[in-house]
Amino acid sequence: MKNRYVFIMSFLFFAHFLFGQEQKIKKAFGELYGDLFEADEPGGSILVMKGKDILFQGNYGVADIQTGEKITENTIFNTGSISKTFVSNGILILNERKKLSLDDPISKYFGDFDKKEIAEKVTIAHLLSHSSGLPDIRNVRNHREHFITARDKENWEPIKRTEAFNFEPGSNFQYSNPAFNALALIIEQVSGKKWQSFIREEIFKPSGMENSEITDGPLPDKDVAHAYIDENGKFVESDYGEVPTFAAAGNGGIWSSVMELAQYEKAIRAYTFLSEKMIDQSRSPCVFPEWDQFKDPKIGYSWFLGEDSLFGTNELGVDIVYHTGSQGGFRAFYITIPEKDILYMALFNRPFDAYRDVMRDGLRILKEANWMD
Repeated sequence: MKNRYVFIMSFLFFAHFLFGQEQKIKKAFGELYGDLFEADEPGGSILVMKGKDILFQGNYGVADIQTGEKITENTIFNTGSISKTFVSNGILILNERKKLSLDDPISKYFGDFDKKEIAEKVTIAHLLSHSSGLPDIRNVRNHREHFITARDKENWEPIKRTEAFNFEPGSNFQYSNPAFNALALIIEQVSGKKWQSFIREEIFKPSGMENSEITDGPLPDKDVAHAYIDENGKFVESDYGEVPTFAAAGNGGIWSSVMELAQYEKAIRAYTFLSEKMIDQSRSPCVFPEWDQFKDPKIGYSWFLGEDSLFGTNELGVDIVYHTGSQGGFRAFYITIPEKDILYMALFNRPFDAYRDVMRDGLRILKEANWMD
């Protein structure tokens, strides 16, 4: 009887402690974001989860200045380059089904490079890890009208005219948007269907992402946030129609809400559409024999790795997996700490100066509340 009493009291104490910590986290995140956005201006939606529990969820500002529609946890934003993780996972699904190999040279899929020897040196894995060495030679600035509506094929086409590498494939890191246009086109070649349809069927559906969208030409025209930039104190719309390459879906075409991105992360951790081995590989440093840098790479298959790549230090002592997004007036970040079952993300429809600060400060709040112990 005494042991049962001790157990009950210990449980109640622990539950009270957790409740107190959760309240502190809610207050701290509320203070972190509360003064950033005015109620009638563009803002954002923030989500912090531990396991299945929502530690904080906050919505700020409006999704549409003209209508005054408020941002909610279900508001759909463009996720920018977080989209690359979906394209990457699409490729990995086809790899696990033995429809392609990550070691395939891209000459297998694009046989019309001006210099075939260049395409023969670059593999799918190089594209996934931003280590192809292919230069981005698109002349977006001088061909703005063309790139306003240019899709994956048109954005990848200039790269086939490459005369020389920026560095030997696999030896260095250089972020590449066109690489993910190419990967989207490879999904189409191998699957025999539009890559947008493939991602909907193979990732959105099993993840329960019922309201998420993928750009396929025009901007989704309903139930989405508009994005804005501040020009001399006035908010001006900056999304599809104003921003070159916005229609290039493979590098930034996913539209989602914080709640549905949380469903995506849950599906990843549950190995719903990829095996545990493949997920672990995708979220581990991708090191090629040719790598010649003094530090190990901080990227896997599209995912960025390590708090030192985010903070410049290792103050948290945990393994961070993350991606950010920026397109037009949209900003986004998606940070997961799988070993602690933590997810911290935000979607915004405006740029703001404290963008990087709230990423770091939010993680520090969780650290100080002992959620990373």
